[in-house]
Amino acid sequence: MGTLSRRATIYLDPALHKALRLKSAETSRSVSDVVNDAVRHAFAEDAEDLAAFEQRAHEPAISFEALLKDLKRHGKI
Repeated sequence: MGTLSRRATIYLDPALHKALRLKSAETSRSVSDVVNDAVRHAFAEDAEDLAAFEQRAHEPAISFEALLKDLKRHGKI
């Protein structure tokens, strides 16, 4: 842990806590390292999702009904 690390109290489901401790022991890493990596991964996924939404923001919208009609017309359903 670096000197800029912050302490936090979190409450975990007992099964998740057990899995976290096992993962920590299995990988010879601290629980903090495993949690930090998991949070970074979750935030990276969120950033990817937001980027994808941004890229598609200007695509034309289509109603669900219109989509179904189009799928039927093209023999997809």
